[in-house]
Amino acid sequence: MPRTPGPGAPESAHEEEEERWLDGREVAELWPVREEWLPGAAGRADVRIRRYGGESRGTYGAAPTYYSYHPGDVRRAATAIAEGRVDIPSVWRTDTPDGRRAEYWGRFRFRLTCGVVLAAALLILGMAIYGVVS
Repeated sequence: MPRTPGPGAPESAHEEEEERWLDGREVAELWPVREEWLPGAAGRADVRIRRYGGESRGTYGAAPTYYSYHPGDVRRAATAIAEGRVDIPSVWRTDTPDGRRAEYWGRFRFRLTCGVVLAAALLILGMAIYGVVS
């Protein structure tokens, strides 16, 4: 009977040397899933994930969290996602109208916020230069 490790068991040193784990951008190229939803989609597809960062900084919030994905699991899940065997919400996907709409409005809100912040900064700078603010 072959000995297979459990799902939470660490990989052997030999297996880790074989392939480099993939980052989010590489996985987003293989899956029709928006990058911010990759960890959730990977969990639904039973893909092994390594999480880095995210430590608490106390009053200053938390450090950014980065994920690496097992390459073999990613390839297996890519076919399962393409065939529709993994249940992924349509707003997470890049190939559905709901997903494209969510992406559009997310970018629109970001650009609008940047424009408002820039306009406010220029207004304050202009008022300081022309002496309106004492």
